Order: sequence, then structure tokens, then C-alpha cells
Amino acid sequence: MLNIVLFGPPGAGKGTQSEKLIEQYNLVHISTGDLFRHHLKNETELGVKAKGYMDKGELVPDEVTIGMLEEKVNQHPDAKGFIFDGFPRTAPQAEALDDFLSGKNTKITLMLALGAAEEELVKRLLLRGKDSGRADDSDESIIRNRIKVYNEQTAILADFYSKQGKYEVVNGVGGIDEIFNRLCIAINQLAT
Repeated sequence: MLNIVLFGPPGAGKGTQSEKLIEQYNLVHISTGDLFRHHLKNETELGVKAKGYMDKGELVPDEVTIGMLEEKVNQHPDAKGFIFDGFPRTAPQAEALDDFLSGKNTKITLMLALGAAEEELVKRLLLRGKDSGRADDSDESIIRNRIKVYNEQTAILADFYSKQGKYEVVNGVGGIDEIFNRLCIAINQLAT
């Protein structure tokens, strides 16, 4: 089973690249952002809790995020693998994911990190905010706070997966297909 954590700051292109990787490798996409939006739209208990944190650009507490993720994985018992987009974001989440997957007799194959400069990320998110109407992509101060939170709290996962020999940085700047090709090369090299 091929299980990939696609990693990178907000605006790095995880969603765009996930779509291409899903098709290429026949994976099930699990985006915490999509899970949150689903729960927000349907005003579930988890959605209401998540909204308070997301509106401030803060991380949603682990127990909320993990509950949503486990529910989604369990809906796909015959999957050939998963691509985790936006999760895990902290070492405790990574440990919880390892424990959960271990119980399913599988594990994370590798973590791919898309890299891009902060100003590029801000520009991308502001443009996305104009098209999507997402409040968290329309306010530059919230965007910068999300990037700051990522750098302070999430980037440490590089060490977690590096210690397992499962971490690869991929240049996230360039054309969509160019970045996708870089990701495929990394997957084919690290997943064998």
C-alpha cells in the first residue's frame, strides 16, 4: 500500500498536486481542509469546533482532526493507498497516524514536502481567495499567520519523517506538470 503525506505550507500546491497523484497512483485523497469544510458546511459538532480555530488561522485540536481522518480512512477498506493532504501537522498527529495505520497493517510510505517562498505563497493564496471566496484566503494577515503557524508548529515534522528515512523536499515552484514530474520521481525512488 502506498501512503503518502503531501506536506507544505498553505498555498504550496498540495491540493492541485494531490489530484494528479491520485490519478497516477490510484490513491484515495484525504484532505483535512476538505474534511473541515464538509463538517463546517453540514454544521456538525466537529465542524463547529474546527471553525473557531480555522477562522483565526490556528491549528484545529488533534482529537477533532484525527476523528475526522479515521472516519474517512475507514470508509475505504479496499484502497490501494492514501494521500494525506494537510495531515499530520504536528508530531503527536504523526504518531497517532502511525498508530492508526499500524492497526490497519500499513504505514506511511513517504512524506513529500512542497517548498516555496513566503511571498509566492501569499500571492497564490490571495489569488485563490478571489476565486474561491474562502475567508481564510482573502485576508493577508490571516494568510501570514497560517504560514507562521506552519513554520513554528508544523515544519518540525520534517525531522519526524527524516528519522524514519521517509522525507523528501520537492521544489514547488514552476508549472503544474513540472512540479508533478518532480513528485513522481521522488515517489518512484523512495517507494521502491
